Amino acid sequence: GRPVWTTIVVVTVVHYGPEARFQGKLPKLTHQADAPMSAFAARMQRDTPDRVVCLGDCIEDRDHDADLAAYRQCMSRLNEAGPERICVAGNHDRINLDGSELRAAWGLGPGPLYRSFAVGPLHVVVLATHEERDTRITIDRDQLAWLEADLAASSGDVVVFMHHSAADQDLRGNRWFEGAPHICLVEGRQALRALFEGCGRVRLVMNGHLHWNHCQVIAGIPYVTLQSLIENIDDDAPGRPAAAHAWITHDASGVHVDVRGEQPCRYQFATAR
Repeated sequence: GRPVWTTIVVVTVVHYGPEARFQGKLPKLTHQADAPMSAFAARMQRDTPDRVVCLGDCIEDRDHDADLAAYRQCMSRLNEAGPERICVAGNHDRINLDGSELRAAWGLGPGPLYRSFAVGPLHVVVLATHEERDTRITIDRDQLAWLEADLAASSGDVVVFMHHSAADQDLRGNRWFEGAPHICLVEGRQALRALFEGCGRVRLVMNGHLHWNHCQVIAGIPYVTLQSLIENIDDDAPGRPAAAHAWITHDASGVHVDVRGEQPCRYQFATAR
């Protein structure tokens, strides 16, 4: 019969907020975030994937009230994109907003920021990385214990969504994180990857945060980083947003990741059976 396709569209690092300059230039178009998000929502209404995922950093943090208003604005656009949207907590989202406020904005009651659920035949895992500002990124022991039990109790192919990267990325050329792995890569990521590898069913691990497209396959598992929606692909103002979003297509043969926008790329991973 016909293959059963599951389609998930991913967007990340939207950074609703004021204009944000870095080293005297305008590397991300935070003050223009609503235009590419509105265009993204319109595309999703037309193309109707099974789920829409935001991998975090919906806002450029300022203070509690401004952040909550900006976060809700981003959620409104994601709700337009599709009723079945999935959110991941980013480091900027968590500076002035607590977990209960984020979950409420997601339409969820009390609970942790990590969770799992089925999307068609896929088992989807959302992890919550925690950044100690400018110091390190961790995943707590309780969450790792939960993850190990969750993977053992589930069935089917697994896709993992998180904000920071669990790969060992070569950061040369990254204008935000070159020379700073401690604020973009998860500390103790080898133990996290060991859980993915031990499961034997993890087909894709996807993250945002690093403001570029990147793919690394470790022990047969692809780790894909998605470019920011509002990254300026020009050197300075007035700029052009990357408008990055990724179509993940899964069936029994494997996973296909099609990154669209101003910096397109495609990755295809066959599943050994």
